[in-house]
Amino acid sequence: MPSPSEASPPPPNGGYGWVCTLCVALINANTWGLNSSYGVFLAHYLSNDTFPGATYLEYAFVGGLSISCAMLVSPLATLSIRYYGSHVTLSIGIVLETASLLAASFADERQIWQLFLSQGVCFGFGMGFLFVASVGIPPQWFTTKRSLANGISSSGSGFGGLVYSLAAGAMIRSIGLAWCFRVLAISCFTVNTVCTIIIRDRNKIIGSRHLLDIKLFKRPEFLLFNGYGFFSMLGYIVLIFSLADYANRIGLTASQASVISAILNLGQGLGRPPIGYFSDSIGRITMAGLTTSLCALFAFVIWIFAKSYAVLILYALFGGTVAGTFWATAAPVAVEVVGLRDLPAALNLEWLVIVLPCTFSQPIALQIASSTGGYLGTQLFVAVMYMAAALCVLLLRRWKVDQLNEIARRDGYHPNGISMAVSEFEAHEDTARPTGRMTEWKEFWKWRRI
Repeated sequence: MPSPSEASPPPPNGGYGWVCTLCVALINANTWGLNSSYGVFLAHYLSNDTFPGATYLEYAFVGGLSISCAMLVSPLATLSIRYYGSHVTLSIGIVLETASLLAASFADERQIWQLFLSQGVCFGFGMGFLFVASVGIPPQWFTTKRSLANGISSSGSGFGGLVYSLAAGAMIRSIGLAWCFRVLAISCFTVNTVCTIIIRDRNKIIGSRHLLDIKLFKRPEFLLFNGYGFFSMLGYIVLIFSLADYANRIGLTASQASVISAILNLGQGLGRPPIGYFSDSIGRITMAGLTTSLCALFAFVIWIFAKSYAVLILYALFGGTVAGTFWATAAPVAVEVVGLRDLPAALNLEWLVIVLPCTFSQPIALQIASSTGGYLGTQLFVAVMYMAAALCVLLLRRWKVDQLNEIARRDGYHPNGISMAVSEFEAHEDTARPTGRMTEWKEFWKWRRI
């Protein structure tokens, strides 16, 4: 049997990895970015009564379904990667996403269930195959620049949301809804196909375990990671789908509301690379905790008091920079929790965990707003959910501090300067986990890069 270090050589920390990172960014722009423009379609459906008799709640479920189905299909996408590879899995996603947009263009205006199946379920499945197959690739190519690469790749969804929000609105007005869907289908098919041809993974080199290993749920630190994602999504989904509606509620025009959505996506695109860059400098778990805390703080001190166009733009821009922190930090933080080889298994379990919040967060928010007659309850809900997510990261950081201290104690390394091959370090992490759960809080407040 080869030693772990022979089976898992250190990542190149650059090189062709930057090409793969750009490809993943473009894939995110043409999946999550396009999905973020759903607010534009929602505004069109409501203002033109496109599907007579359909309610706001039904339209809200279309947007929620696309995200939850993307997460729900992750086990199937994982099996596809395991048996057929990343390129086949990406290709399946391209076919499903293209088919969904074409089908939506032919949806009968008297049958909203066709929109549920096309723009909701089928688009979500396509997005899921593309996302699961690509999200773990950038971390495979980097060590010290892993979070920066992940931040750059995840920023694609923000910039894609900005572009598609503006483009979709313009196309709906100029060429109509049906042809808008068809143009989007052609665009996404072309970009995603080129990226699939170019991208390369390192699954065989590092020995990635593409399994749904439910034993990970026995680790308290992994449960904390799950909590981070669960609570983050309860806040995030409400924010991206509700901000435009909130703008309308305070008297802004439909055009101004669409600009607010575009600014929010711009903030996400601008914010995620710095999150990744500073994560590599001050620590991935630490950065996740700080920026998630800022999400709650901005909701408390800016959004609640945003009653004008200018203040809401300010919130959309600054709140947007940190709103999608989970997507920018999920893979790098997961590596810190379970190691590089178990990253695909851990992420796919996490995608299943966040299916429920992705599906029901927006309906919950709408119910709160309708029952209270205002948005204050919804705003507090978003802020509290981000606070809960930050608390999970705080506890996760405590566990990581304990683990590093245990490795240092056993092997004579300084806790702030542990430096060894990735595979060797992961072996040490496995042996340090049980003790790391039992140590004290006293070391937590000492500053270190974690």
